Amino acid sequence: MLTPQTKHLRLAKIIGLNQPLYFKREDLHPLHSHKGRSLPIMIDRHLQKGMSNFVISSSGNAAFASALYIKKYNQKHKNKLTLQIFVGEKIDASKLKKIKKIADENIIVTQIKNPKQSAFQLQKNRQFIYLRQSTDDNALIGYEILAKELCKIKNLAAVFVPTSSGTTALGLYQGFKKLKKQIQIHIVQTSTIHPIAENFSPPKESVQTEISLANAIVDKVALRKPTVVTAIKNSGGWGWVASNQEIKEAIQATSKTEKIKLSPNSALAVAGLQKALKNNWNFNGAVVCLITGQ
Repeated sequence: MLTPQTKHLRLAKIIGLNQPLYFKREDLHPLHSHKGRSLPIMIDRHLQKGMSNFVISSSGNAAFASALYIKKYNQKHKNKLTLQIFVGEKIDASKLKKIKKIADENIIVTQIKNPKQSAFQLQKNRQFIYLRQSTDDNALIGYEILAKELCKIKNLAAVFVPTSSGTTALGLYQGFKKLKKQIQIHIVQTSTIHPIAENFSPPKESVQTEISLANAIVDKVALRKPTVVTAIKNSGGWGWVASNQEIKEAIQATSKTEKIKLSPNSALAVAGLQKALKNNWNFNGAVVCLITGQ
C-alpha cells in the first residue's frame, strides 16, 4: 500500500458521523500528492512509444509530481527526459518554490499568464507530449489502483474526493466497478469553480462569490464532465460545493480533534462530508476523505 489509511473517530464524532471515518493520506505519497498515482503511468506509457520530451501546465501538485518522477528517472538513466513546466501568475508561492528547487537543465519552470495555452503550443510545434490528466486515459489506471487500496477498509461505503477535472473520481469509479464494489463517490468543488458539482448542488450554491482558498481546483471546462456525472450518479454519490468558510471550518475541526493541519485543497473532502451530513445523508459503512496534498 502506497499511502496510509488512518482512522479518525474523534473527528467523526464532532461532525456527527456515526460510522468510522478514514483519511487516505495521499499527501504522504512519495511524489507528495495523489497526482503521483497518475503521472508516472502516463509518462511510462509515452516512454514505451519512444517519447522523451514532456510539457505540463499545473497549479502545483501535478508539476511537482511529474518533476520529481522525471528527476529520479534521469538520475538512473543515460538518456535523459525533459520536462517544461508552465505555471500561472497566481500560483501559490510555496508550491512554486518547491518546484523551482528541483528544476535543472532538463526540468524548466516558466511562470506565465496563459500556462495551458503555452503547453498546447509547445506540444503542437515541438513534438512535446502534453501531460494532461483530463484527456489521457492512462491517468485513470493509477486511480484504479488507488481504489484497490481503499477496498482494504472494512465495510467501505463512501469516498469524498476534492475535484478539478474529475479524473480521480472517474478512475476510482472504474476501479470499484472492476472489483464489483458499490461505493458512493462524492466529489467536492469550490464556490469559484464547480462545473461538475453544479450538476448536483442547488443553484444557490453554484454562484461564484469568492476566490477559493482551494487553489488547486482550476479546471473550468471539465472535459470529462458527462462521464464523471454519470459515474457519480451510478455510484449513488453526489457533488458538493464548498465555500471558504466551510473549508476553514473543516481545517479547524481536523486540527482540533486530530492535530492534523490540512491544506485547503485537502480540506475540501472534509467540508464535503460535513455538507452531506448537514443535508441528512446517511452512510451504512466507513467513509473516506481523500487527503490529496497541498
